[in-house]
Amino acid sequence: MKIQLALDRLTIQEAINIAKKAEASIDWIEVGTSLIKEFGMESIYEIKNAFPHKYVVADIKTIDNAKYEFGICYQAGADIATVMGVSSQATLHTCYDITQKWDKMMMIDLLNTTQETQQKLAIYNKAVFCHHLSKDEQEIGGKSSRSYTNLRAPFFDGAKVAVAGGVNLETMSSLSLLTPDVVIIGSSITKAKDIEKAAAAFKNKIEDKGVVK
Repeated sequence: MKIQLALDRLTIQEAINIAKKAEASIDWIEVGTSLIKEFGMESIYEIKNAFPHKYVVADIKTIDNAKYEFGICYQAGADIATVMGVSSQATLHTCYDITQKWDKMMMIDLLNTTQETQQKLAIYNKAVFCHHLSKDEQEIGGKSSRSYTNLRAPFFDGAKVAVAGGVNLETMSSLSLLTPDVVIIGSSITKAKDIEKAAAAFKNKIEDKGVVK
């Protein structure tokens, strides 16, 4: 299980400083949507430059203009870019094609998708499928408990899945039993008083469950 650190609502330098403190315990670094919206491709470029040996995820949340948006993310140094699962088939196909052309990875954000839609998305057999509890849902309804029973059910044997939104040490206990390939953690690390210690606690939680990274 890999830990993806989500960096949002920060300056580029603040994001780099936080990631450096957490670096030893994390696997992937996410340049969050708000970071990209505020600072553009420079945010991806600077973070990849600071962490050349880490996978950098550009959470661009593409829903249209796929060739351009995915292309500039990969050109800026991203290893993975995200597309919304509710996008049109044309957009999804284009994202997948561009990803293959660049020899990169694509993450499909499943926010607001139905199980029927998710089954249709299974044709993208090299994608990572991200089950996502949105920020707005967290803030309005509280940090809802997870109700997933089988993260891979809509997809195929061996599908890579991620879980994002409101992940903390308490919810990690149930998530670890579901063994996602990637767990995406934001404020539980980035807003911690001791960032290095908080990141290490998540890494230890995974190892304590006997899950191999």
